[in-house]
Amino acid sequence: MTKPALTLYLAAPRGFCAGVDRAIKIVEMALAKWGAPVFVRHEIVHNKFVVDGLRDKGAVFVEELSECPDDRPVIFSAHGVPKSVPQAAQAREMIYVDATCPLVSKVHIEAQRHSDNGLQMIMIGHEGHPETVGTMGQLPDGEVLLVETVDDVATVQVRNPDQLAFVTQTTLSVDDTKDIVAALHTRFPNIVGPHKEDICYATTNRQEAVKAMAPKCDAMLVVGAPNSSNSKRLVEVGARAGCTYAQLVQRATDIDWRALDGITSMGITAGASAPEVLINEVIDAFRDRYDVTVEMVETAVENVEFKVPRVLRVPA
Repeated sequence: MTKPALTLYLAAPRGFCAGVDRAIKIVEMALAKWGAPVFVRHEIVHNKFVVDGLRDKGAVFVEELSECPDDRPVIFSAHGVPKSVPQAAQAREMIYVDATCPLVSKVHIEAQRHSDNGLQMIMIGHEGHPETVGTMGQLPDGEVLLVETVDDVATVQVRNPDQLAFVTQTTLSVDDTKDIVAALHTRFPNIVGPHKEDICYATTNRQEAVKAMAPKCDAMLVVGAPNSSNSKRLVEVGARAGCTYAQLVQRATDIDWRALDGITSMGITAGASAPEVLINEVIDAFRDRYDVTVEMVETAVENVEFKVPRVLRVPA
């Protein structure tokens, strides 16, 4: 039987960013240097396939430092941790490696600098997300106030409206954040913002590729995890940019083929913590059912690379 024709638009950039690549490399290098087990506080990145693969190599994933023994190395996830976590590791004389993405660390440094200058911080982010918890945990309680929406800006209670600064979670929607920043400037005209956008280059690039791709597609799939903020934002961006069916899938087995019945064009992208092997798995699943023509939609070229910490580059 002849397969129906399908144009498959593949977003570029997609998938792993430099911060995720570095974090995974840190776990692998730690295992090579110190042997198994190596403990990792929180999922190193938000992707089950990646986490399961590292677990198979000897990584043990825990939620709190208290679950780690003193005599084994511990790695902090790419999302960052509150300042109290490395302090506790030092007090226990543990070997620890911080895999926080350098772009998240930049936000931590920003928050500390503003605080040192006497400013109270407002953070634009999602409550409970590890990155938000880590950034807010850089300063004492009450020094960082969280806003998630434009409506939150109207009700946030600040110490002094003329002594404020803001930072943002790096994985948010560029468009949503823009509206919240505008609302902050309207209510607090003297609020200090970052010199350069906090939302990371990879988040921005993946969203721009989706905006370019979405109007061409009958449907769009984002390969990523349900707890991945940047992956969920890609689904929202695709829907807003004109693709009526935009869904998140962890891998090919999650595809709802009945919902895709009759499509002639399909868009595929992936969140920053989804490996290329899962993207290829999804493409292969479409090749099994359709006569596929692949077209690349490229809006940026990424060549960013972050060094791993020095402790991993020197012999044990």
